Amino acid sequence: MPGKRVQVDEDTLVKLTDLGRRRMATFQELVDEAFADLLKKHGVPIDLKDALKKSARSVAPQKPHPRKTGTRSPKKRHTR
Repeated sequence: MPGKRVQVDEDTLVKLTDLGRRRMATFQELVDEAFADLLKKHGVPIDLKDALKKSARSVAPQKPHPRKTGTRSPKKRHTR
């Protein structure tokens, strides 16, 4: 997996480290969650499954309009 360097200020790093300890999560897990949330917020699929779901929603056919009922006038009965 390719790596990138990210710089955070000391206070943020302390808070992230504390959060990771409380949640029993690694720094990498916190970063993965944060980036996944950011991508979701902007509508970018995270993985193949999400991409397929988004694609299926965009090409789904529109439902036809239901037929109107009761538009005809009722038949008149002939009386003698």
